[in-house]
Parts: sequence; C-alpha cells; structure tokens
Amino acid sequence: MFNKVFQRALKFRLKKTYPTNIYDLSRGSAVAVKRPYSDEVRRAHETTTTIGPTIFDKIISKEIRADIIYEDDLCLAFNDIAPQAPVHFLVIPKRRIARLQDAENNDNELLGHLMLVARSLGAQRAPSGWRLVVNNGKDGAQSVYHLHLHVLGGRQMGWPPG
Repeated sequence: MFNKVFQRALKFRLKKTYPTNIYDLSRGSAVAVKRPYSDEVRRAHETTTTIGPTIFDKIISKEIRADIIYEDDLCLAFNDIAPQAPVHFLVIPKRRIARLQDAENNDNELLGHLMLVARSLGAQRAPSGWRLVVNNGKDGAQSVYHLHLHVLGGRQMGWPPG
C-alpha cells in the first residue's frame, strides 16, 4: 500500500517542468531526471541580452513600479509579483551582476550586504522561518539576468526544493 502511494507521488513529481532529482526506490539512490524548462525560463533564454536594461534595472530607476519594502545605497527589496509563498520578496543589488557566478572577489561586501538585508527583512516578515533562494543560470531556472535573492516564508517549506 505504502509503495503504491509513494510511486503515485513520484509520478506526480515527474509532471513538473524543471530539472530536479528524484529518489528511485528500485535503486535506493537519487537519479537525475532532465525535464523541459518552464516557459518563463525558456522565454528568458530566447530573449536574454546583457546589453539592455533588465526589468530589475527599470525597477531600480523607478521606470517600472514595484512594491518596494526596503532601499539603501547598495540594494533594493520588493515583493514578488508572482509570490510562491505567503511571504515572497526579492533583494537585488543596484549594480547589475548578471549571475551569482559572475560576481568577483571584490563583490564580497555587496554580496554580504544582500544576505544581511535578506536576513533582517526575513526575520521581520516571516519570524517563524524562511528560505533564501538564488537561481543561477539556465539549469538553475534563472529568468532575469540580474542577481536576485528570493526570500520565501510564511508556510512550511518542502524538501527537497526541486
């Protein structure tokens, strides 16, 4: 009975549209399963250029409105327009770094500042706990090529996250 329910749960997981790992009961180990990218990630990679401004650049310049919850000289935090949890906001640097892997050694102060802002706002907005997510590159499901930290909370998070 339990095995049948678990197998059904695995079939449900296979319908997701992003790469992840699943647990294969027959082998007793994690197995990588490649899945199609989400429409959002696919569109981002079809249209991504590093030349023009991103949506986040336009939010920073106030060209596009956002529900800003924090701002200082180095970064900006605002509520996500498509929240995946009761609390879901982004923390972005004002200076564009396309991906986390593009950060340089001299960016350590800025990266630390982003983490501290995420910690402070996360503690205020989701005091019982929160998750910090950084998507990096196509396989990491990054859809906007301007470094951003997702802070999600307000509900129990599942594991594994993928």
